[in-house]
Amino acid sequence: MRIIVTGASGAFGSSAAQGLLAKVPASDLILITRQPEKLARFAALGATVRYGDFDNAASLKAAFAGGEKMLMISGTRVGKRIPQHTNAINAAVAAGVQHIVYTSFVGATPDNPSLAVKDHTATEALLRGSGVAWTALRDSHYQDAIVQNIGPLVLKSGRWAASSAEGKVACVTRQDCIDSAVAVLTTPGHRNTVYNITGPELMTYRQAAAILSEVAGKPVEYVVVTDDDMYAYFDSLGVPREAVDDNVVAGVPWSSDDMVSFERTIREGKFAVISDDVRKLTGHAPQSLRSFAMEHRAMLAAQ
Repeated sequence: MRIIVTGASGAFGSSAAQGLLAKVPASDLILITRQPEKLARFAALGATVRYGDFDNAASLKAAFAGGEKMLMISGTRVGKRIPQHTNAINAAVAAGVQHIVYTSFVGATPDNPSLAVKDHTATEALLRGSGVAWTALRDSHYQDAIVQNIGPLVLKSGRWAASSAEGKVACVTRQDCIDSAVAVLTTPGHRNTVYNITGPELMTYRQAAAILSEVAGKPVEYVVVTDDDMYAYFDSLGVPREAVDDNVVAGVPWSSDDMVSFERTIREGKFAVISDDVRKLTGHAPQSLRSFAMEHRAMLAAQ
């Protein structure tokens, strides 16, 4: 069975392609990217590498030709992804793809205030109406973002200001999300199914701050602020209000409309989702935030 991976030159896509190589021959992979030159190493192994751009509908049908299953990795333009995803789903249907596996997000319901989740909720509705089999992998908040992006900022300042208050989320590693996606793509079943891909424990950002402090050996004060305060903070960093492609500030491709609505959603309890789906799909337990932070202890302690 030939498997398509969209966004295959990104962090998630390239790691998923690498994981798939342990399960299927390289000749079974069709890797889609806006920058084919970045996937030369996969092409050298025998994978098919094709140009495809979610913003260019005409490029997608040919890009997806011959694929039976597709890992559709969500776009990065938060709040503006629905036209992109519509193009991708329509092209997949036209190309004869039989099963679309989509990287969604926990709490994907119509009443969720998160700007990012509104994109995912609408995309899941498109998949349900597409006429092809689908799987929604509702990934939780990445531990990678907390440890590698938020961690250095709060350890340097000694202060973590958040409007999420005491809301909880079961953060998960990107690798556990990738492992779950690879499992769905390479085993039978999973049709028309939602999986919640979460870490092993619900926790507040206050608890996450305490873990970072403990692992790094540095004090971190957790301070609850308002949404307006969060906007002001992101403005001070030069973070754009709306998502902009390839815009990275402090190592993160974020926008404040996304981040502030995300923290509001945590505060309101709409990301307080936990499941055992990682273990069910992969056969291993999801990694804890403390364990992941310990793997990056040297980096955290150096801040």
